[in-house]
Amino acid sequence: MRRASNDDVPVIGGDQRVDLLPPEVRAERRGQRQRRSLALGVTGIAVLVALGVGASTALALSAQTKLATEQARTETLLTEQGKYFAVRSLQHQIALSEAAQQLGASTEIDWKGYLDAVQGTLPSSVAIGTVQVDSATPLAAYTQATAPLQGLRVATVSFTATSAVLPDIPAWLNALSTLDGFADALPGSVSLDQNLGSYTVIITMHVNDVAFAHRFDPPKKD
Repeated sequence: MRRASNDDVPVIGGDQRVDLLPPEVRAERRGQRQRRSLALGVTGIAVLVALGVGASTALALSAQTKLATEQARTETLLTEQGKYFAVRSLQHQIALSEAAQQLGASTEIDWKGYLDAVQGTLPSSVAIGTVQVDSATPLAAYTQATAPLQGLRVATVSFTATSAVLPDIPAWLNALSTLDGFADALPGSVSLDQNLGSYTVIITMHVNDVAFAHRFDPPKKD
């Protein structure tokens, strides 16, 4: 004897409904609902993809616009720079000239002023006669002494001094040592001119780099 299922139990007071549709129809309706749901899902995904593609396209267009703007700005700057090419070339030439000037005058000594200072250290009765100068150049180092106790030098000055009285050579050398750039001095021969009644002394003095004029050196920064 078959046991009654729940579907066979009558519902007291309920609505009386009878589904007379065949199972194939019900399956077809379920399939239609599933297809509609799937179509809606596919449509939603397509919309999202379209929005993503649109956003990417907009970003790409914005980037291209910015790139074109920067390229135009670069071309404008290059054009403006071209206008100042002659100025930059002139500035470069001036810089080269100044560098050459500084190098050429790096070993310069104001010999007129320096010899005037030498004359100023001597007694008023002494006069400087002939002068011979040998100094350094920017292209070659000056030859240094091989004898001991002689300082570094950049120039050598040999001069004759004439005095009406017997010269006090040690006092002369002490006076010369007060000059800027004085390295050392060596007395030479002393001779008497009987006809003129005067003495002639040959002195060789060495000068160091303190005597450089620095005429074209750049100004010092504070």
